[in-house]
Amino acid sequence: MTPRPLPPSGFIQVRGAREHNLKNIDVDIPRDALVVFTGVSGSGKSSLAFSTLYAEAQRRYFESVAPYARRLIDQVGVPDVDAIDGLPPAVALQQQRGTPSARSSVGSVTTLSSSLRMLYSRAGQYPAGQPMLYAEDFSANTPQGACPECHGLGRVYEVNEATLVPDPSLTIRERAVAAWPMAWQGQNLRDILVTLGYDVDVPWRDLPQAQRDWILFTEETPTAPVYAGLTPAQTRAALERKQEPSYQGTFMGARRYVLHTFMHSQSAQMRKRVARFMRPSPCPACGGKRLKREALGVTFAGLDIAELSQLPLQALAHLLRKVAASDYLTQHGELTVEKRLAAQRIAHEVLDRIETLLDLGLGYLALERSTPTLSSGELQRLRLATQLNSQLFGVVYVLDEPSAGLHPADSEALFDALVRLKQAGNSVYVVEHDLDTMRRADWLVDVGPAAGENGGNILYSGPPQGLAQVKASCTAAYLFGEQTKASPERRQAKDWLTLEGVTRNNLADLSAAFPLGCFTSVTGISGSGKSSLVSQALLELVSAHLGQGEPAGDPAEQSLEDEPEQASSGHVSAGLGSIKRLVQVDQKPIGRTPRSNLATYTGLFDNVRKLFAATEQAKAQGFDAGRFSFNVAKGRCPTCEGEGFVSVELLFMPSVYAPCPTCHGARYNPETLSVTWQGMNIAQVLQLTVDQALQAFAEQPPVRRCLQVLQDIGLGYLRLGQPATELSGGEAQRIKLATELQRTARGATLYVLDEPTNGLHPQDIDRLLVQLNRLVDSGHSVVVVEHDMRMVAQSDWVIDIGPGAGDAGGKVVACGTPQHVARCDGSRTAAFLAKAL
Repeated sequence: MTPRPLPPSGFIQVRGAREHNLKNIDVDIPRDALVVFTGVSGSGKSSLAFSTLYAEAQRRYFESVAPYARRLIDQVGVPDVDAIDGLPPAVALQQQRGTPSARSSVGSVTTLSSSLRMLYSRAGQYPAGQPMLYAEDFSANTPQGACPECHGLGRVYEVNEATLVPDPSLTIRERAVAAWPMAWQGQNLRDILVTLGYDVDVPWRDLPQAQRDWILFTEETPTAPVYAGLTPAQTRAALERKQEPSYQGTFMGARRYVLHTFMHSQSAQMRKRVARFMRPSPCPACGGKRLKREALGVTFAGLDIAELSQLPLQALAHLLRKVAASDYLTQHGELTVEKRLAAQRIAHEVLDRIETLLDLGLGYLALERSTPTLSSGELQRLRLATQLNSQLFGVVYVLDEPSAGLHPADSEALFDALVRLKQAGNSVYVVEHDLDTMRRADWLVDVGPAAGENGGNILYSGPPQGLAQVKASCTAAYLFGEQTKASPERRQAKDWLTLEGVTRNNLADLSAAFPLGCFTSVTGISGSGKSSLVSQALLELVSAHLGQGEPAGDPAEQSLEDEPEQASSGHVSAGLGSIKRLVQVDQKPIGRTPRSNLATYTGLFDNVRKLFAATEQAKAQGFDAGRFSFNVAKGRCPTCEGEGFVSVELLFMPSVYAPCPTCHGARYNPETLSVTWQGMNIAQVLQLTVDQALQAFAEQPPVRRCLQVLQDIGLGYLRLGQPATELSGGEAQRIKLATELQRTARGATLYVLDEPTNGLHPQDIDRLLVQLNRLVDSGHSVVVVEHDMRMVAQSDWVIDIGPGAGDAGGKVVACGTPQHVARCDGSRTAAFLAKAL
């Protein structure tokens, strides 16, 4: 039965939307409905849902906020649209993390920690004679609650002589103080020591202890004349003659340098480097619990608040159900009636909110779990649970792929949560690639037909079944087409990579074997231990054997508040002889500034710059390849220093970025832009999409090879100069994969990918599968952590972890071919995999 169309008054009317690649579109979208925005990756779905609808709703709301307050709020900007009518206030639930901090936890995101602090304050059992504490006294994030020894971190950091000087046989000149910076800054500190009369040419261990202690631990920062390039004897002579020094240098002790850099440096690489010279250990005052002694003396149900916060939500709910039970008031004589009433009231309120988290499959998380350790899908579901409990009415909720990172078994609870939001009188708009969510939506808005310049049109807006008639839609083919069942020829293992005794997070003494020369999928519900096994233990143990140190990837952001990395215990008992190289292809950004882009990351820009340097024009002017880099002073625009834009500060509004008034966004100076290749200057080449560049560089094999792989993997719509900051996690991951695919094979490689289908349309997943199979057919091995059953069905081997999440998981439930795992009774993956086969 066809649903009755909603009256026009029940619609949001968008007119003339041009944000990003949207082609001046008009579309009517129903309110009070579950609306799914579909289309291939890069088609313009998010541009419509987030950059247009949500951005305009937020802008209108902020117009009612006092100008001063507006400055304190991170605003998303003004969308490029003619008009939007009938738009209610909007709440966005995106997958961005914001600023990661270990002080942000499951408890703080859901605000459940505030309720528990109130529980301990009002209903806790206090030691005899101790006065009542306020709720703030139970928070490690407040001065009145934090442990005074570790300031609420739970850890103290030791920086001693052994960590700062790993090899005492070296001299200071030979960089015995390894913690000091490399290059000029380290040389500066050594030169200052020469001026101050220290011997920099004897082994460190032969220096008097008092001198060693001062060099490493002094808090003084004396200024001294530096005579660059002179020997110690020449420096002494220059000092006696009172010769003019090269400059005045300021000394900084090694410990002071390490701590100052770790706490204040903007460079993740620098923080990562100095962290090697620090040794964290649990705080002796609070035992790692982060709170002052008085707060930890208060108990409830026999637990202090730190212990209660470490319970999985499932266990916490079990405990609180006893408190919420009617017979609680007649028991527990050790508590006053007032305390029992307070405990019961708070327990009821907390339980209601925890039940929502349990429904969303998050019962394995503890309130103390820090948000940087959560996946983006887990974080989005936490925010969703908070909104379900907020009881707002008449709001547009805009969600960004809420099924990302979710096992099909957990998707049902997610869908129920979305329906609850709608039934509460709200509009729920979801950007989604999950076919089941599309089938059950009230309305579909399909954007396309393709990505980038070839997308940005509304192909269809209406009830789901109507999309079947739209031949131009890539989504329709998967939603209504006959699903081709996977029947690839299974590859046989060339060898087995066997891990034994793996202990990490919820894995305890686990053994697992991965077939080499095959495509392996590791499955299991969210929180079962898949990533602990593959993205942590497998990577760490194999990379340690290969001598690669850390697996390839961007250095993680670190701060003193981050949890120390837990090492994986266990060992590789077989198969290492068949692996020559390990590559992790993750979804971390390919760069954190607009200076990093598709062309620079993949290396194709090096070849493009060489082509420009080889032109007659460039040779005549003496330009080398470096001239055509916007990161080098000689070629870039001096006004914007190669950024292409300048920031305009507005007093009461967010800063806006305007094209550079000198180069108009081209990034280069006029002399550099005067050189052309095939009629284009270097800035015009950066504006080409991958598809356009393939035609332009058809006769240039080194450039063409890289572009061809990018196109094959479904990234033909991206511009060569597209800043890294504009790319999604899925796009970043596919760029990394493309960079690997274009390289000449250097021995059998093990590729590890964590949920590579996140954010991908089914058509893009098919393209990705082709590329991953290419790697395996070339003699390499691929291991993916995956929830997409279409991809799992086409694997050679499946390892299913579970059966549940958290403490109820962490075991190998089944392993074998997809057909074998699909028949396994104890596996929660089996039924969903069987449908895909």
